[in-house]
Amino acid sequence: MIVLAAGLAAISPVTAFETERVQVMVPVSQRKSPFNQDRYLQVPKGFKIAVLARLPRARFILSVTPSDTLVALPFAGKIVLVRENADGSVRLIDFLEHLRKPQGMALWRGSQDSFLYVAESNRVIRMPFNPGSDAPGNPEVIIGDLPDGSSPELHGAYGHDLKDIVISHSNKLYLDIASASNASPSDATSNPVRSAIYEYDLDGRSGRLFARGIRNAEGLGILPGTSQLWAVVNGRDELRFPFHRAFRENSRDDFDKRITAYVDDHPPDELIHVRQAANYGWPFANPDPDSASGMDDMPFDPDVDNNPNWSKYPQNLFTRVDKGIQAHSAPLGMTFLQETKAPLPFRNGLAVALHGSWDRSIKTGYKVIFFPWLKTGKPGAPSDLVSGWLDDGSQLEWGRPVDVRPAADGESLLISDDLSGTIYRLSWR
Repeated sequence: MIVLAAGLAAISPVTAFETERVQVMVPVSQRKSPFNQDRYLQVPKGFKIAVLARLPRARFILSVTPSDTLVALPFAGKIVLVRENADGSVRLIDFLEHLRKPQGMALWRGSQDSFLYVAESNRVIRMPFNPGSDAPGNPEVIIGDLPDGSSPELHGAYGHDLKDIVISHSNKLYLDIASASNASPSDATSNPVRSAIYEYDLDGRSGRLFARGIRNAEGLGILPGTSQLWAVVNGRDELRFPFHRAFRENSRDDFDKRITAYVDDHPPDELIHVRQAANYGWPFANPDPDSASGMDDMPFDPDVDNNPNWSKYPQNLFTRVDKGIQAHSAPLGMTFLQETKAPLPFRNGLAVALHGSWDRSIKTGYKVIFFPWLKTGKPGAPSDLVSGWLDDGSQLEWGRPVDVRPAADGESLLISDDLSGTIYRLSWR
């Protein structure tokens, strides 16, 4: 049984809520495409959403003071400080430059000092940090030689070299090292293992493999009031049918066939409680959403390429996935809301940004979803928190959410969108 953050034990989880379509509020100075026309998003009733800043290909975000937010721009090799002025305008300051694909950021506050941690594709750096300052202290490399597109053995081919980090309440640093490929066993035998999460001390020492079989855990988070590590994980693509039977009634044996209706919904993306020494299956097993439990505590199917008919590894070797997310939704950033000032029905839950599919016959994702946290200590059924970046009818999108994080004062949520290059503020007051 989990221990909730102080004052939250009596909060009833929300499983459904009213939403309304609202116009995105955009400053005149930010009205470039796609905001050269009025845009609308679906949000919880009474909430508002506005454009805070525009930054090309904005990815992960970290609010450090009520007026200062750090935004990672991996493909520009820098982190930008977005400073909100008293008159409502914003100032963009190049905070850290000449980095290699920075994405994950974490702020550690001690009694005497604070440190900012940044995950580049090939290393993790940290530096003294004074919230409110325009510039960081001198960075030091605490974890080096991480695999990325420059690693000689990969010959420039690394599909998931952006990395995320999170710091636990027990002062442990967790780092995701994702797979380089869609479904190759070489990622599971490399040194370091590339489909895994690692644990370190705050100075980068005592590194160890914490959990594996995790294809691409873009988003990491610690459940408030606990030491539990949670992650959202992108599943593999182009999964062919893994059974010697008919998928539909019009055939006898569909084994190893690419069937669009199967690919569309298999395997689910994942929300997992990352347990020490656990193996979550990839690339030898994939969670099965077609079982009696649906998207909860899913059993596995054998991977048709790497473990056909369980010929190499048995199903009982792997730890089941806690919660499935519609296949190909591409969950990226995530944040727990228990320590924010969100209205009480929302405060006991998790928000996840779904970047959206590229390989599904009918697109999915392109929204921010909300998982209520149940008394069992597990996530409930998700609901759409913010949607409307995808037009279901035309199948055209004008935005792709990447990250969702609370503002430093807890009064709103910040959402990044790398397609339009936008940071939004979702506020409930």
